[in-house]
Amino acid sequence: MRLLVDNALSPVLAQMLQRSGYDAVHVRDPGLQHADDETIFQLAASEERILISADTDFGTLLASRKASRPSVILFREGAPRRPERQAAVPVANLPSLAPELDAGVIVTFRASRLRMRRLPIR
Repeated sequence: MRLLVDNALSPVLAQMLQRSGYDAVHVRDPGLQHADDETIFQLAASEERILISADTDFGTLLASRKASRPSVILFREGAPRRPERQAAVPVANLPSLAPELDAGVIVTFRASRLRMRRLPIR
């Protein structure tokens, strides 16, 4: 599973995901820490990466394009803030979410729940 961690989250999250066996990069790795959402969205799509962010603008981009790729994982209110704790959430859930993420979804992690919405958004 290929993951792209957005600048709204720490590069430590990408490192923790790598240590757990995932192909994870942070937008800083290719030098895109100052890139706009559109550029990051395009990178995730072109490299077939799942985008991990705390920025809801990526959901808006998906909706406006009626796109089914890339899948997006969002950390929202009440989700862990420390990268070490953030990493534990996808690591615990990604194996069971793999089929949905391959098909195209937005997964939202909150304090004690997970919400999933299939793409494209209509």
